[in-house]
Amino acid sequence: MPGRHSLFWKLAALLVTFVLLLISLSWFFSQRIELLTARLSPEARTQLQAYAAEAEQAWREDGVAGAQRYLRQLAQVEGRDAMLLDRDLQSLSGVPLTDIQRQRVTFMRQLDWPMSRRASELPHIDIPFPGQAGHLVIQLPERFRPWAYREPLLLIARALLPACLALLFCIGLYRVLIAPLVRLRDQANALRADDLTPRAGPLAQRRDELGELARAFDHMAERLHGTVALQRQLLRNLSHELRTPLSRLGIASESELSPAALAQRVQHEVQIMQRLVGDTLQLAWLDTERPKLRPQALQLAVLWDVLREDACFESGWSAERLHYQVPEACWVSCELNALAQALENVLRNAIRHSPPGGQVWLSGVREGDIWHLCLEDQGPGVASNELENIFQPFTRLSGGPGEEGFGLGLSIARSAIIGQGGRIEARAGREGLAVHFYLPAAPRPRDSLKPMALMEPARLPLS
Repeated sequence: MPGRHSLFWKLAALLVTFVLLLISLSWFFSQRIELLTARLSPEARTQLQAYAAEAEQAWREDGVAGAQRYLRQLAQVEGRDAMLLDRDLQSLSGVPLTDIQRQRVTFMRQLDWPMSRRASELPHIDIPFPGQAGHLVIQLPERFRPWAYREPLLLIARALLPACLALLFCIGLYRVLIAPLVRLRDQANALRADDLTPRAGPLAQRRDELGELARAFDHMAERLHGTVALQRQLLRNLSHELRTPLSRLGIASESELSPAALAQRVQHEVQIMQRLVGDTLQLAWLDTERPKLRPQALQLAVLWDVLREDACFESGWSAERLHYQVPEACWVSCELNALAQALENVLRNAIRHSPPGGQVWLSGVREGDIWHLCLEDQGPGVASNELENIFQPFTRLSGGPGEEGFGLGLSIARSAIIGQGGRIEARAGREGLAVHFYLPAAPRPRDSLKPMALMEPARLPLS
């Protein structure tokens, strides 16, 4: 069955409303037209009342003879059967009523009653005398026949009214279904024309299938916009960063260096360019491909031992300067290479910007189904308005001694953490910068006693 907010229910409600309105309004107006067109016109009622007054006057003046004389005159004028009756429905003309006339008296109609069209002949109308002494009963003259505008009005009620309701139904259908599709079509055409700015707007607030489609379009447009912007930024920055080692290579090739020194210089610059290109391609791959990483239960303490050993070997730090203050029960559900590279990049960044004799701490606490880790250094820190910018590609932290990086480490770390359902953010620490990780917790597996120190964290593949 469709969901409660499904578009099916909106269309069903619109169609049911249309059918009910069509049936009820057509029936109502048809009945009203039948009723209004079946009544005698004011001119007809006035004329028939005048006939009753004349008949009463003739009867009062000459009695039976006057009544007979008037009936003959009325037959000549209207050509219709007529009777003059007293209050007891007895003839005032002296001629007894026939059986047919008695039947007609039984089915007489009043002046203000609607006239039925079901009878094979025009009805007989009962018109009281003004003095209430008797009645004039006459078959309705042809010229007073009602229903003159019945057919045109019924045509309006049974044809024009349904057409108007159908038009309103189409307008409602357009607003509910067609207009949103037109909006999405325009957005798709804009994307096809490389315009990534249009969004679905209020359409994305709907809770039906069209709202889901609009949100999917917006998500796709935002992802395309971000991907294109990142690629353009990476291309600009990469071309800028490559100029420096290429310039140094050009200078070295024109200098009078010895072949050994020139080869050493070329090897050094090539390594820098390889690392720059590799990091840039990896960041672009993580952002555009968004690989589905397969998480596994990892014991953070074992992974930290491997990272600390590598960091001490590269930087010359002693292991005592890298403090681990996370509970031994810390198991996270992450992909090994992605988490290792993210922690490694943040750790290298902390070491690079730490002062001589500085220290780095990794602490953590469990918050429900999340492990909240914090890696903090004693470096110069970052201004509060720049904390988010340090995760942008090619953004360098100032004030760090030692080897200069390219500003891609934190960007790669964020992409790797987000790719496996985590979150990473930077805050001001007690002395320097504090990078916070929010990682999904994992239950401790039964085979956790297997040695994990043998596993080497590696970079994510580029394909």
